[in-house]
Amino acid sequence: MADINELATAIRGHVIAELHDATGLLIARSETANLVTQIGDQFYGERASGIGSPPAQVTGMKLGTGSTAVAKTGAGAALVTYLTDSHQAIAATYPQSALNGSSRRITWRAIWAAGKATTASAVTECVIVNETLADSTSAAAATIARVLLTGIGSKGSGDSLTVTWTHDLLGA
Repeated sequence: MADINELATAIRGHVIAELHDATGLLIARSETANLVTQIGDQFYGERASGIGSPPAQVTGMKLGTGSTAVAKTGAGAALVTYLTDSHQAIAATYPQSALNGSSRRITWRAIWAAGKATTASAVTECVIVNETLADSTSAAAATIARVLLTGIGSKGSGDSLTVTWTHDLLGA
């Protein structure tokens, strides 16, 4: 039997970002791990426990062009360089919940349609937020998870971008 001090609960995150051109052709894809922030840990824990006044419900995602390393707290736990017009609500049928082996998987998705969040710079960061969606950056206190994306490049006016996050809640 494992020592009680060796048992742990964790949240493992995974992100897939796909950029499509106006014809629907996949032109770029990024697949990477993401970090659930300290606020994200509090979000999952307090909402599941029914504790009064937990962090607010997730409202959407935002994109950025920064490169600061992700972190549980501080500057790396928030969007660093906000991409104008990139505030996007969670897609209509999300979040979703399912078993993934013996883990509970929560899936979030947002889709930036053609004309939304266009940029000549590469899209390099994305966050899940739990604040009123507005065309502005978000603080760490409103950020559930953050990821750095590689290989997406710029999002032209005819391109669409889909970002899908999975958070596996791993018990021990």
